[in-house]
Amino acid sequence: MKDKSLIYGIRPVIEAIKSGKTIEKVLIQKDLRGDLFKEAFQVIREAGVIFQFVPVEKLNRLHSGNHQGMMGWLSQIEYTPFEDVLISAFEKGRNPLLLVLDRVTDVRNFGSIARTAECAGVDAIIVPVKDSAMITSDAVKTSAGALHHIPVAKVKSLTDAVKYMKQSGLKIVAATEKGSEPFYTADFKGPLALVMGAEDVGVSNDLIRLSDEFVKIPLYGNIESLNVAVATGIILFEAARQRG
Repeated sequence: MKDKSLIYGIRPVIEAIKSGKTIEKVLIQKDLRGDLFKEAFQVIREAGVIFQFVPVEKLNRLHSGNHQGMMGWLSQIEYTPFEDVLISAFEKGRNPLLLVLDRVTDVRNFGSIARTAECAGVDAIIVPVKDSAMITSDAVKTSAGALHHIPVAKVKSLTDAVKYMKQSGLKIVAATEKGSEPFYTADFKGPLALVMGAEDVGVSNDLIRLSDEFVKIPLYGNIESLNVAVATGIILFEAARQRG
């Protein structure tokens, strides 16, 4: 099935960026040359769009037509400025519950997490500009439309964002196999930011050091880890239960 968020061709990428559309990422064929490429590359860099040089074979796998050596993905949502996330929660008199996703790059996992987070009453999802899943039509579909309802904020540095949350009075809880406390004994009642990492690398050491508490989900079978979307749902609904 064709990905409706995919745009291909140098000029369409240029015009999408110039028109103010949010571009998740641009793939550029290695060794691409020419004046039009130079114009596009300048527009991409000035707009701060994430880009990656790739072999032409990768582009051919994604699109069988004439991609001209460049393609990108349109975001299916409008991102919320990070500075507005906490302000909005406090202004509404809410007890903030934020979800920080550290290097969760799988699109369907991200969509599933967003669906669960929206159902659990999460105020916003915080992700890094780099090393995060693209919000494509697949992500929105997997989220059952939740990504149109829950704010998502992109930040250049998750470390700086978590520091700001701490300074704003939020408790930082990281889910990690290094934790000694079962998640169901933790106190999730107050202003909270839950940090979840990808199942292959976990939460980064920088965010671990900033966390106030470390929790884990006890496992009783032979498999050593849970899918990150499942793990996030388990902990978020314990938080929702406590917050009542």
